[in-house]
Amino acid sequence: MIVELEKYRQRAQELESKLKDVSAAFNMDQLHDELDQLHREMEAPDFWNDLNHAQKVNQRLKTVTDRTEGVQALFDRIKEARDLMDMCDEENDESFLPDIEQELDQLEARIDELHLSTLLKGEYDANDCILSLHAGAGGTEAQDWTQMLYRMYRMYCERKGFQVRELDFLEGDEAGIKSVTFEVKGENAYGYLKAERGVHRLVRISPFDAAARRHTSFASLDVMPNLNDDSEIVINSEDLRIDTYRASGAGGQHVNRTDSAVRITHLPTGIVVQCQNERSQVQNKETAMRMLRSKLAELKEREAMEKMSDIKGELKKIEWGSQIRSYVFHPYSMVKDHRTGYEVGSTTGVMNGDLDGFITAYLQML
Repeated sequence: MIVELEKYRQRAQELESKLKDVSAAFNMDQLHDELDQLHREMEAPDFWNDLNHAQKVNQRLKTVTDRTEGVQALFDRIKEARDLMDMCDEENDESFLPDIEQELDQLEARIDELHLSTLLKGEYDANDCILSLHAGAGGTEAQDWTQMLYRMYRMYCERKGFQVRELDFLEGDEAGIKSVTFEVKGENAYGYLKAERGVHRLVRISPFDAAARRHTSFASLDVMPNLNDDSEIVINSEDLRIDTYRASGAGGQHVNRTDSAVRITHLPTGIVVQCQNERSQVQNKETAMRMLRSKLAELKEREAMEKMSDIKGELKKIEWGSQIRSYVFHPYSMVKDHRTGYEVGSTTGVMNGDLDGFITAYLQML
């Protein structure tokens, strides 16, 4: 008898149990009922009369289908892994063991990912999102740090299979970025990335300091859910101040010869959004309005969290001194989240977009 097989069988049993918990959290019976309803709706003769609604139904159908088929595929893979174990046992052939272990590792990673997504139950968690990075005080140091964070989030999105589109960009005076706003599209993009909202602090030896002194830099990240046009967020035109200006930058897509960039100020809240990367003033205005609607929704969600959880004192305003995370490059290497206590001893992986541990710890804390 091959000793390792008993360990692998126990592991397969634990993975199946966890997958059953995930399936229950997703309420698979309800999803199957919804699939039947969506198919019946699509078979109606007037289904394509309302193209916008038809597209939403198609998108929902894809989401539900991917979820139900994805979970069933994992159950099937666990069964196949067990069959491989039986074959290994019957033939007393240890050459199967590496394949069995590799399959269990892959199953564990995928089931853990699905389990994490069951924690996303907020009103907007399934939505796409809009992120805005802003450099703090400190000139070139902070602007370079903002560019490093922008790269980190783009790499995280690449790992997750999310799509990224830049909406607004303001270059630094000598290096880096003063501010950048970008849209992220993907399943549960807002649910995951809302964990990153706040102030990020960097400690390192400055590459811009001839004396090689240690510097501390700050940058803030704002994360907003991307809402549909038919959302409940209502904006009155008399509450807006709309300004146009010429797009800025050193060249390429960030420069325009006309006043096509748009800045919108929401007077009741003081919220300001701007967009300059679309092809025309009309498109920039449409995108800026979408950003404003998203920002108002994020504000509404934050206020609701304060009321529900009675944690108003813990939800600090995004300002210097209220950082959520510290990235220490010198005198040692460490990244630590101050909300959850989660930390890693290497900055390299984190700066290359490996944020799953931090996001998981945050979602489990909620």
